[in-house]
Amino acid sequence: MHCDLIWTNARLASMTRDAGVVANGVVAQAKGRILYAGPADTAPPMRGERVDVEGRLITPALIDPHTHLVYAGDRAAEFRMRLEGASYADIAQAGGGILATVRATREASEDELVEQALPRLNALLAEGVATVEIKSGYGLSLPDELKMLRAARRLQELRPVRVVATFLGAHTLPPEYAGRPDAYIDEVCAMIPQIGPLAEAVDAFCEGVGFTPQQTERVFQAAKAQGLKIRLHAEQLSDLGGAMLAARYGALSADHLEYLSDDGVAAMAQAGTVATMLPGAFYFLRETKAPPVEKLRTAGVPIALASDCNPGTSPLTSPLLVMNMAATLFRLTVEECLLGVTRNAARALGLSGEIGTLEAGKACDLAIWNVERPEQLVYPIGFNPLYARVFKGVSHVR
Repeated sequence: MHCDLIWTNARLASMTRDAGVVANGVVAQAKGRILYAGPADTAPPMRGERVDVEGRLITPALIDPHTHLVYAGDRAAEFRMRLEGASYADIAQAGGGILATVRATREASEDELVEQALPRLNALLAEGVATVEIKSGYGLSLPDELKMLRAARRLQELRPVRVVATFLGAHTLPPEYAGRPDAYIDEVCAMIPQIGPLAEAVDAFCEGVGFTPQQTERVFQAAKAQGLKIRLHAEQLSDLGGAMLAARYGALSADHLEYLSDDGVAAMAQAGTVATMLPGAFYFLRETKAPPVEKLRTAGVPIALASDCNPGTSPLTSPLLVMNMAATLFRLTVEECLLGVTRNAARALGLSGEIGTLEAGKACDLAIWNVERPEQLVYPIGFNPLYARVFKGVSHVR
């Protein structure tokens, strides 16, 4: 078998079934695709350039399946206000909150959005990420939402990364629609046919401070009519039955899920909807009600993990810290954490056939780590052991 590149002498965690490690593993690729990943002693005869990784751990490259990476400005002043005792209402009355990001994003050019997003993206890549989902949702008008989606797409032209774009027009109520949420949902539904190839999926914020299940369902219906995939911010602050609604529409994922009900768990299990957990937001907002992890385990619902990188509730760009938080705050196992940023994250994006595990035929996206065991990726805080990141067969040494 002719290969472009063969990594040898690796500790290999392919994530095909669990986080088990092959002590003497080999990964071979040609034209950006994996030809073989497994034990050296069962590998077929292979010809090609060889790289000895000297016993380092190789995993699939990491995947961040829920971010709001493209936005303008920041909300650091609000963070200080909260520390000094200001309430959400106080901050909103002072012109803060999500609408502050909407104003800044509307005022920014597409080039400025790209420029501001790049450092955040760079941080993710530096910790082994090769695929990132990016939502719109801070424009809240067709021109500004399209501007955000174009900026997201441009990031993969500037960096070796795979971008999955999601239209989140139903994120919050823009000021020009104050008191008229149904009229704004009309506008969102009218936007969906016009986003064209810029987004693969549609998302919404189904919550008391967002949109009702009835309004969210209208968005889902418009998305389905255009053949777009569905995700949902659900049950973060209360149980409105958003996860059941998402499951009924075949959503790829329902995200947050702190207030997920037993019925919601059952519906997600039956539909195959992934539970994407966002421990950064849980931590940042000082929440105390964790998602029902044990019930999701028992029901066999796949669990993904994501940074939820956003300026207001999770200014986080570290997938390694996400794993540590998930283990510490939600009591996920090491195996669950690694599956959450690889195989299950790929499933949450509808990309299981392309990425997320080390298997023949899939894209050769690897993370090569200066560690020997998977738990050494989950337990440290503030330590980045990445040695090299491989995207479509091309190595980018840290």
